[in-house]
Amino acid sequence: IIIYTEVDIMLDKRITIFCGHYGSGKTNLAVNYAFYLKNKGKEVVVSDLDIINPFFRTKDSEEEFRKAGIELISPQFANSNVDLPALPPETYKIVQNKQKYAVLDIGGDDRGAYALGRYAPYILEENDYEMVFVANFYRPLTTTAEDALEVMREIEAACGIPFTCIVNNSNLGGETTAATVLASLPIAEALCEETGLPLWLHT
Repeated sequence: IIIYTEVDIMLDKRITIFCGHYGSGKTNLAVNYAFYLKNKGKEVVVSDLDIINPFFRTKDSEEEFRKAGIELISPQFANSNVDLPALPPETYKIVQNKQKYAVLDIGGDDRGAYALGRYAPYILEENDYEMVFVANFYRPLTTTAEDALEVMREIEAACGIPFTCIVNNSNLGGETTAATVLASLPIAEALCEETGLPLWLHT
């Protein structure tokens, strides 16, 4: 028996930061969460801070964002054949304009998290954020709770912002089955126990 219930998944923080290792699915989650916030009547800005992976990023959804009235801030050369690890000055809107809900997509592992570090003092001072670790336990280097915890600590050290919750996004792409997801639950629970952080979502 499957019981469907309607629950409000919003974390109710002004800034939501999605981090994780390569292939964890953080970009997909960030995009969908931005649309979720917009559908809840919030004014939303999405900031693409992924200066590591030029191939799959929030800019892929630029047209859909525009139609929905969601502001997108992304590097000038995103989705082009030029890849410069630079962020536009407009990125400071995420900490300056407190009237909008900000969704941040951060590059994989600690190298990508360095880009977030320059905004960390403002984010910590406002203290109205969630720092979400997105885990796919079927990806290399995060197949166990211990390995995922190591990645988490590297990201925290690089950006200076502690994680506040975990999302279990374990999947095998198009080959994902219910059994695939269910098999990941004990690892997700073990990571929560190791970190003392709550599990926000299974996705």
